[in-house]
Amino acid sequence: MVDTVMRSSLDSDSDEEIQEALAAGTIKPGLVVEEQKKTFINNREGIKEKIKEFSLVNLKWIERLDLSNKPAPETNQITAEDENEQSQNDDFNREMRFYRQAQASVLLGLTKLAELSVPTKRPEDYFAEMAKSDDHMKKVRSKLLEKKMSLERSEKAKKLRELRKYGKKVQQEVLQQRQKEKKEMLDSVKKFRKGQVDKIDILDETIERQPKQKQAQQMKNGQFKPNKKREFKNKKFGFGGQKKRSKYNTAESAADVSEFRAKNAHGKGTGGNFKGKKQGKPKNQRPGKSRRKTMKNKGRK
Repeated sequence: MVDTVMRSSLDSDSDEEIQEALAAGTIKPGLVVEEQKKTFINNREGIKEKIKEFSLVNLKWIERLDLSNKPAPETNQITAEDENEQSQNDDFNREMRFYRQAQASVLLGLTKLAELSVPTKRPEDYFAEMAKSDDHMKKVRSKLLEKKMSLERSEKAKKLRELRKYGKKVQQEVLQQRQKEKKEMLDSVKKFRKGQVDKIDILDETIERQPKQKQAQQMKNGQFKPNKKREFKNKKFGFGGQKKRSKYNTAESAADVSEFRAKNAHGKGTGGNFKGKKQGKPKNQRPGKSRRKTMKNKGRK
């Protein structure tokens, strides 16, 4: 408990001191970094010794391969001052200067190597050990083959999807064309039946409408006969004429007395009917219910 009180008092004192220092201007807000003094060393003698070591005057040029030359000339003539100004302000011109410098150095180096009879081209039977092992190269080759195969599979699947889409589209177009042709054929048949057109084309065959006189002559000659079903319906329902009041008497039927018989009129004949049939007692008339019952009872006794 005592330790916590002492620590809080020390913290409060330090905060107060910092606030007073900020108000006085002795310290500034922000991160406080201690400044360190830099020491500059100018060892001229050591630099000269290193330059002598780098010069390698005693070695031959074939061992050093150092070249000091100007850059190769550019196609468009530019003065040195303009070139320096451009290379300082333009990165592309600066890189082109490096490129021309390397080009001139290569040309000069090849001529010097040719003078010293040093070959500069690799022979055909040249063999050099690879930087990477054969196992590593096999793994790289297998990875490349696997990637190539995956790309081929994806391309093949893509082509198959496109072919399926194209085939489905063609199939839909064929079905639509068939439906359209079927509809047109049915419409033409309806028009032909109604008499709106004189001929139709069905299954590469042209059917023409015949004149009415020719049709009537063929019907008369019996070339066009209805089937049994049509004959039965014609007999039962007629030919579409009037059905109601067909049995009503007319002036002609009332004046027709060809079937009148005086002896049969008003039931005076033997039969009592108009057609001359005998109306006598039937031969085998069934007895009544009460008589049949009495006859049955007598039979039991």
